[in-house]
Amino acid sequence: QVQLVESGGGLVQAGGSLRLSCASSGRTFSSNAMGWFRQAPGKEREFVAATSWSGNTTYYADSVKSRFTISRDNTKNTLYLQMDRPKAEGTAVYYCEARQAEAAVSRARSEYDYWGQGTQVTVSS
Repeated sequence: QVQLVESGGGLVQAGGSLRLSCASSGRTFSSNAMGWFRQAPGKEREFVAATSWSGNTTYYADSVKSRFTISRDNTKNTLYLQMDRPKAEGTAVYYCEARQAEAAVSRARSEYDYWGQGTQVTVSS
């Protein structure tokens, strides 16, 4: 079983920076592909970024490419999302999600098996 706990959310100004963290209690973290998704009020949860278990392969939504960076530290069982120059439309609850061990990295939320409780990010314009 994998338990995920996000942290680091809060209020940030558009054009500022914020870093989200996701701590995993799973023993297989170093072999889990991981992703960040977000859900704004009244909208579906959408893909933000994903990384392979090694961190060598990363995917980004077009809306955040070149501004957000996903990374991981397998020695600390922690996933990160560095958010630079966020935009007001990025206000949402951000979720960390994990695939089953040894599954490939994916942009599709339906392929993720575990997720945390989310952390609120509010971007002020």
